Amino acid sequence: MAKLYLIPNEISEEGLTTVPSYVKDIVRELRFFVVEEERGARRFLKKFVPELPLAECTFQALNEHSLPKDCQEILNKAGSKDIGIVSESGCPCVADPGRDLVALGHAQGFEILPLVGPSSILLALMASGLNGQNFAFNGYLPKEKDERVKRIKFLEKRSLAEGQTQIFMDTPYRNSHVFEDILSCCEPRTLLCLAIDLNGKEQFVKTLTVSEWKKQNFSIYKKPALFLIQAGSK
Repeated sequence: MAKLYLIPNEISEEGLTTVPSYVKDIVRELRFFVVEEERGARRFLKKFVPELPLAECTFQALNEHSLPKDCQEILNKAGSKDIGIVSESGCPCVADPGRDLVALGHAQGFEILPLVGPSSILLALMASGLNGQNFAFNGYLPKEKDERVKRIKFLEKRSLAEGQTQIFMDTPYRNSHVFEDILSCCEPRTLLCLAIDLNGKEQFVKTLTVSEWKKQNFSIYKKPALFLIQAGSK
């Protein structure tokens, strides 16, 4: 039975200390990789397993531009070879491409093997002090401000009704707008955690109420961040 390994990548470019060493032993034996972007994957693999003969490896792209039929073509090309799905950052299939390939792998008898590595979502939740027994990851928010504000208000209401921590993210260049929208539309008592540059040199994790954040004069301009809110906690 062929194996499909889900290979985590670092969420910061400042080292590889958070990917366990046993993952190297597995990657060292692989020659067929499914990646978001070949250049980034090669850079990661060269740094992570320097002895891996990249010239002997096959790289197949699977990203937001891929079509449903591409997954079957990838499995056909792999044949009986084991496959490694490499994320650009964090864990494959979690806020990341790869889910369709894994689903097809299940249907076609592949053994699916997730490997341990950093997940910004779990790291942020662990460090937030918010409810870790009941939480939801909501991915990216709408790009348009009006729709984004509606979504934030909806998530706050859901958090209040279900006691659920709501986690979401956006691209670094929109994070300042997201932060401003949360402060402008959420209730003063709602808890907001900012988890910035996790595992990086500028890592910062802080949980305050919305009213307390408004007093901070804090900027997250172009910084990678996750947002976690929990309503009605104080």
